[in-house]
Amino acid sequence: MFINTYGRYPAAMVEGKGCRLTDADGREYLDFLAGIAVCSLGHCHPAVTAAICAQAGKLVHVSNLYHTLPQTELAEMLVANSFADRVFMCNSGAEANEAAIKLARKAGGEGRYEIISLEGSFHGRTLAAVAATGQTKFHQGFEPLPAGFIHAPFGDLGELEKLITPQTCAILCEPLQGEGGVRPLPVEYLRGIRALCDQHNLLLILDEIQVGMGRTGTLFAYEQFGITPDIITLAKALGNGLPIGALLTSEKVAAAFEPGSHASTFGGNPVACAAAVVVMQTMLGGGFLAEVRAKGEYLADGLNHLSGIFPTIVAGARGMGLIQGLALTPEFIPRGGEIVNRLFAAGVLANFAGGLVLRFLPPLVVSRAEIDEMLVALAGIFTEMSG
Repeated sequence: MFINTYGRYPAAMVEGKGCRLTDADGREYLDFLAGIAVCSLGHCHPAVTAAICAQAGKLVHVSNLYHTLPQTELAEMLVANSFADRVFMCNSGAEANEAAIKLARKAGGEGRYEIISLEGSFHGRTLAAVAATGQTKFHQGFEPLPAGFIHAPFGDLGELEKLITPQTCAILCEPLQGEGGVRPLPVEYLRGIRALCDQHNLLLILDEIQVGMGRTGTLFAYEQFGITPDIITLAKALGNGLPIGALLTSEKVAAAFEPGSHASTFGGNPVACAAAVVVMQTMLGGGFLAEVRAKGEYLADGLNHLSGIFPTIVAGARGMGLIQGLALTPEFIPRGGEIVNRLFAAGVLANFAGGLVLRFLPPLVVSRAEIDEMLVALAGIFTEMSG
C-alpha cells in the first residue's frame, strides 16, 4: 500500500499521553524518541490539544495573503526571545533550510552562491537540503546534485577556511549533529566558524531543527556557545507534532527577500501556530528549561554509569540537555540496530543515529523515574548481550 521509504516496526500506534504510547494491540511503550525530537511536551499535552481544538473551530486556513492572529503572536514570541528581527514560516525543517539557502544566496549577491556545510551533517530530504547534507549515503541515487554545496571536515577550522572562495555566501551547520551521531560542535570550533564568517563577510546559518526549542536546555542551542548567528532554522518541536517550520533572521539579512522572492502555501497555518504559541509559553515558563538541563545531566550520568559497568559494549555518552547519544565500542557498533530492536521488544523506543550511537530523545517532560525505567531496560539488554 505504501511506497517503501521507511523501515517500520510492527506496531500501529493509536494513543499517546505524556511519554507513553499505546499500539493497536494495547501494548504500551516508553517513548525515548518523541517522534524524532518533535513531541517535546509529550503526547497530547492538554494545553496544546486545547489550543488546536479551539483554533480549528475558528479558522484553519486563509493563505499568507492575509495576517492571522496565531501567526502574528508566534512571530512576536520568536523575535522577542531570540536574536532575530524577522521570521518566515513554513511547514518543515527541510523547507526552513531551503528558505535559508535561497535567502543566503540572494543576500550574497551576484556570483556568491556556494554554501559550506560539515561532514556528518543532515539538513533534510529535498534536493538542495540533501546536497547540503554532509553524508554521501543520502546522496546516492540522486546525482547530479544541485551545485554550490561544499562539505568541510568536521572540527578542522583550517581546512574549512581553505574552502572559502569569492563564490562563498554562507556556512551552514548544526550546533549538535543529531543524525550524524549526536555530536556537539566544540564551543571554540563554532566560535571560530562565526569569526570566519565575520572575516569573509559570510552568513552563519545554524540548523536548529533538531536541537532548538528547548532540547539542549536553552530555548535555542546557540545561546550556549556565546555567538549570534545570522539565520537559524527551526521545525520539529515547534508545533509539538503539528507540521510547522520557521526561519529567523536579522532585519539586514531579511531585506534581501521581497514579495514574490519566496513563499509557502500552508506556512504559518493558524492551527499549527496556535499549538506553537502554547509550546513557546510552556517552555518559557518558570523553571522549565532549567529542569531540562538538570534532567539532561541525570540522563547523561545514567548512560555514563552504564559505560562503566559494560566497558566492552559502551564507550560513553555525549550530547546536550535531553539529546543524548550512547557511543558503542567498535565491536558493538554493528549490533546497534539489534540493541534498538531489543529495546523495542522491551517496550522502549529509541534509535541508532549515524551508525554510531544509540540516540535518546525523550519528551522534555520526561520524569527521572522514566529515565530510570529506560536505563534499567538498557542495562538488562547489555547484561544479556555480554553474557
